[in-house]
Amino acid sequence: MSSSASSSMSLHQSSSLHQSSSRHQASPLDQLASLGQESAGSAHPLARYGWDAGWEAEFAPYAEQGLIPCRVVRVDRGQADVVTPDKTVRADTALVTPHDPMRVICTGDWAALEPAGDPQLIRALLPRRTAFVRSTSSQRSEGQILAANVDHAIIAVSLAVELDLGRIERFLALAWESGAMPLIVLTKCDLVPDATGLSYLVEDVETTAPGVQVLTVSSATGDGIEVLQAVVGNGTSVLLGVSGAGKSTLANALCGAEIMEVQATRDIDGKGRHTTTTRNLLALPGGGVLIDTPGLRGVGLWDAEAGVGQVFSEIGELAENCRFHDCGHVAEPGCAVLAAIEDGTLPERRLESWRKLIRENERIVAKTDARLRGEIKRDWKQKSAEGRANFAAKRGGKVR
Repeated sequence: MSSSASSSMSLHQSSSLHQSSSRHQASPLDQLASLGQESAGSAHPLARYGWDAGWEAEFAPYAEQGLIPCRVVRVDRGQADVVTPDKTVRADTALVTPHDPMRVICTGDWAALEPAGDPQLIRALLPRRTAFVRSTSSQRSEGQILAANVDHAIIAVSLAVELDLGRIERFLALAWESGAMPLIVLTKCDLVPDATGLSYLVEDVETTAPGVQVLTVSSATGDGIEVLQAVVGNGTSVLLGVSGAGKSTLANALCGAEIMEVQATRDIDGKGRHTTTTRNLLALPGGGVLIDTPGLRGVGLWDAEAGVGQVFSEIGELAENCRFHDCGHVAEPGCAVLAAIEDGTLPERRLESWRKLIRENERIVAKTDARLRGEIKRDWKQKSAEGRANFAAKRGGKVR
């Protein structure tokens, strides 16, 4: 361990003893900072957290002003825990809290910090490379950033309950849209002892997630953990999923220590309480950093047209062979997508899921664009009318 790290730990211990005469209990962030420092080596102090030449170039104007670089590891009530080249400090975010929810400070952000002050102030945020965003509510037109500057989006799916393929597709659409590389991790695989049954589950998910790696892991037995560690060992990963998916247990397995609190899930539906209540950035001892997030009850799309297209890439490929370039795949003649449904090449569930996400995404986008809202409404009316006309023509009837 470096002398600076030893000095930082000594100061921390001294402060804790001064505040309480009880035995000191290190926080998860303190524990992970210690693990990260022990394996940091001789590289730049922030390289452990993802600092590279690109970030150094972005930060250069702020360095000239005497500010210091830092990465946000947690945001809470107008303040943020940030890791600097020397230590982790509590900083004030008042200067980087705009009215635009898409620009608020978030776990994973890189920032410029004043070198002194009580508290120290974050002066500016560096431009984000990627951002995982969802809509805050289906009734509102606001986005919520869950994590910034992420390389891998790990979607944790529990095998303790029935697979919800539609929810997986929703997570994947947001992951692709964020700019990160999605990865699906099927947790609690020890609860599926039959190898054949497990292979069928994996096959179902792979069909739902074309081009995405699917791993099976068990935090209880350790199966698959080393493979996952190799994947997340380079760059920043965000851990996503619903409550009870085993995210906190998986985070502990990747960290090699009991960092995150874990609670039991309900047997009746496999759901758990929110063990993680804030988004925390954790330095992994084997390399890379992990952002653990609270369980997500709702995963609303946010301007994710490209992401939806990536998830349902096979529909896009089929659509290229439709007779009409603007085919809605409803009842149009010469529709290659509907033909694939008829011959069993494309599962009808996939088409229905695609339609649902496309409509939802259009509604979200239209809420912030009145002109687009009118265009979408006219387009859907036209497609519905054409579909009814084609349906009636096939049966020699009249359009109602």
